[in-house]
Amino acid sequence: MTVDPHFDYNLPDPAILAGQRIIVVGDITLDEYLYGRATRLSREAPIPVLEFLRRETILGGAANPARNIVALGSQASLVAVVGDDAEGEQLRALLRAAEVDDRGVITLPQRVTTRKTRILADAAPRLPQQIARLDYLDRRPLSSDAEALIIAALADQLPDADAVICSDYQLGLLTPQVVAAIRTLCRQHDVLFTVDAQGNSHYYHHADLFRCNDAEAAAALGISLTDEVALAAGVIRLYHELAARLVIVTRGPAGLVLVGDDEPYQHIPAYHVSEVFDTTGAGDTFIAVATLALAAGCRGRTAATLANIAAALVVRRLGNAVVTPEELRAAIVSGDRSAPSR
Repeated sequence: MTVDPHFDYNLPDPAILAGQRIIVVGDITLDEYLYGRATRLSREAPIPVLEFLRRETILGGAANPARNIVALGSQASLVAVVGDDAEGEQLRALLRAAEVDDRGVITLPQRVTTRKTRILADAAPRLPQQIARLDYLDRRPLSSDAEALIIAALADQLPDADAVICSDYQLGLLTPQVVAAIRTLCRQHDVLFTVDAQGNSHYYHHADLFRCNDAEAAAALGISLTDEVALAAGVIRLYHELAARLVIVTRGPAGLVLVGDDEPYQHIPAYHVSEVFDTTGAGDTFIAVATLALAAGCRGRTAATLANIAAALVVRRLGNAVVTPEELRAAIVSGDRSAPSR
């Protein structure tokens, strides 16, 4: 791992992220990985023929920030929907194994459980290469009856929570009515309201934290953010239009920018790692860590920096991954020892 000497490592111990209760509301998926050994080219098409080796399933979508919250020593509850199918039962079993509270996961017979199947060619010792992905999903917004069930589950659990994360994968759960109910309930009970949105940014006014990446910010604003001047103006505009307390826009290897009520517009560089294997789920880790840090009383810059390091650690692994307090602590200590004296 390489360390950026310009990175700010004056950070609290990751132990502050433990002991909280976070509700994650959003679109959950069953992530399926099918591994095969490439033996020859097909006679039917210019593609490799894979001989099946193994199948793995892990939690995806909104379940991934919940996994990260538990891994960091806090409690996570999910409010989501699954179908009345084998994949829904498998998702519930994985949630329980990960010690994620699934009481708010509602079974809707009229919907299919979202499943993302990735087909990978495994050629050890090299990292498996993804050949294709097949998604089983339903993007229709929830019915009014289903919305009522989601809101009731939230109302039952939210008074005891420290924060609510909206994890919007654009699969129909976070309708305007559900988001409005989350906002209202969070205000009533003085609970932190944070958002990780891949779209529909106009739903999420008055969030304590709104996070998206630079491509999503550009789409939300309807402008190009290709230079630093445009980026700064765009992020500040997004902050005002959403009336958010803090806006963070992540930029991959270019780090992130943020602006907030108590934070001037600023850039935080990426925490560099020597190898990036898979960026899947990095945003989930980011929103989980940032939310925990804000709920623990950290300022926006501190929360963003901790989340930035955590996201950099998980991209070194294939598929959705979690970061532990020990890994985060080691990365911070490593940075402290490598940083120039001030």
